[in-house]
Amino acid sequence: MARLDLRKKLEILADAAKYDASCASSGSSKRNSVGGTGVGSTEGMGICHAYTPDGRCVSLLKILLTNFCIFDCAYCINRTSSNVPRARFSVQEVVDLTLNFYRRNYIEGLFLSSGIVKSSNHTMEEMVRVARSLREDHDFRGYIHLKLIPEADPALVEQAGLYADRLSANVELPRDEALERLAPQKDAGVIKQAMGRVRLKVEEAKGGKKDRARPPRFAPAGQSTQLIIGADGAPDAEILDRSASLYGGYGLRRVYYSAFSPIPDSSSALPPSKPPLMREHRLYQADWLMRFYGFSAPEIASASPDGMLDLAVDPKLAWALANRDQFPVDVNLAERDMLLRVPGLGVKSVNRMISVRRYRTLRLEDVQRLTRGIDKVRPFITTLDWTPGGLTDAVDLKTRLAPARAPEQLSLF
Repeated sequence: MARLDLRKKLEILADAAKYDASCASSGSSKRNSVGGTGVGSTEGMGICHAYTPDGRCVSLLKILLTNFCIFDCAYCINRTSSNVPRARFSVQEVVDLTLNFYRRNYIEGLFLSSGIVKSSNHTMEEMVRVARSLREDHDFRGYIHLKLIPEADPALVEQAGLYADRLSANVELPRDEALERLAPQKDAGVIKQAMGRVRLKVEEAKGGKKDRARPPRFAPAGQSTQLIIGADGAPDAEILDRSASLYGGYGLRRVYYSAFSPIPDSSSALPPSKPPLMREHRLYQADWLMRFYGFSAPEIASASPDGMLDLAVDPKLAWALANRDQFPVDVNLAERDMLLRVPGLGVKSVNRMISVRRYRTLRLEDVQRLTRGIDKVRPFITTLDWTPGGLTDAVDLKTRLAPARAPEQLSLF
């Protein structure tokens, strides 16, 4: 194969990395340079592609070390049997790219994944070498996210956690039997073991209050994973149950959802078409409800008898419509947990209401000032001067509250 120049490699391997959604830098402690020494920072402005929960703009160089792969996962564009252009970076090329992009203020960090080349251990070792060189040779203080290869030696995984801010091992398919069928060289049990080891190391690194010596840093931004949606037939209810168990069992920071996208020359075992992108969006909304609004996966799923989230309305509104006996709630008396279940009320809005009602009795106009919009909220609350009457139980309430025009979700690709 003709030798590729660096620009062509970057074109191929950045494009190949786009299918991995699990790259965000939320939760990382900062490695800001002290006294002006060191390269990079998790703060600063660049060409930003994501926002962390604290409002910081984050841009990452997101690439594969290589898209050559000895595995033949049916759903993967980079599988060994796929007829796609191939490329491979050297360790030094990735290091140089990261530093050059940072110095030009294009990025704040690196997301590095890879196909499996030669062996799992060889590939994981190469990725660790990239992170080690950035940290030790160049004193890089920016963000690093490494994708783990679960089949690699646990010692390599431990080394990765010493240099990376976040680690991730993709579960990939909600159903273990589907992973066995569509990715025969992968083992769901091995993936879970790798994630379990990462959780233990993260917990160890936190140390205890009585510890005299602080343990070495280990993946301070924790770990994440990705589930491919629509490739194995799992309904949304099953996907949410799986996500809940992953959060509880492995202390994940995030579960990312990626709608299955048909690939050239794909296996007949895969669906011929991709699921609606709105389904992916609804799963993210449901995931947010589980993490920040006190909802359980079964509660969210109970609003849809067929186990699929309603694409016409968001999951919180769907739950409220299916549980109208819980409403309306009095915004002046209701507990915070119940206020968070009111459609249209977010965490900030609820916190503001609770703060304000200590000093005055809330009216509808007060609620309107504290929220982004009152139309969705009005049927589910009472205030000093407002009661919805029969609106809460109106037969056509869903039609009234659903968007007049279905939102259009654009593909990332």
